[in-house]
Amino acid sequence: MSDLPTLDLRPVGYDHPDAIALVARVQQEYVVRYGSPDDSPVDLAEFRGAGGLFLVGYLDGTAVATGAWRSSRVTALGGTRAAEIKRMYVVPERRGSGLARVVLAELERTAAVAGFDLLVLETGLKQPEAIGLYESAGYLPVPGFGHYRDSPLSRCFAKRL
Repeated sequence: MSDLPTLDLRPVGYDHPDAIALVARVQQEYVVRYGSPDDSPVDLAEFRGAGGLFLVGYLDGTAVATGAWRSSRVTALGGTRAAEIKRMYVVPERRGSGLARVVLAELERTAAVAGFDLLVLETGLKQPEAIGLYESAGYLPVPGFGHYRDSPLSRCFAKRL
């Protein structure tokens, strides 16, 4: 991974100003791609303490990426304790340089350290680059779950840690 950019990943609250700004940007991207923002329920407290983590990634002091996980009751692939990945995002002007892969690796590492043995996530057909990232990182398709489980555009994935 030495050829990947040096991204300063910092744990922050979901209500941190940089987190808020980047989540607003990804919500606008959902509007462009799907016609509306993601309206799945999110409780800020889920990303604090032992049950969750929210990261903001900085390049040269500028917030350019996010990624988070929260405890989940989803079961898949024989895992016994799951965390759900949320808010994976890299600003468009920094895409294609491996930042998402760096964020994903840190989410996997921190979730494993916290005692989770399974990561699950939901993405959509109108995000083929996200699907490609997850598949290339070893995530496997699983049955739908969560807020969009019945949406024909939703795709769910999981990976044992």
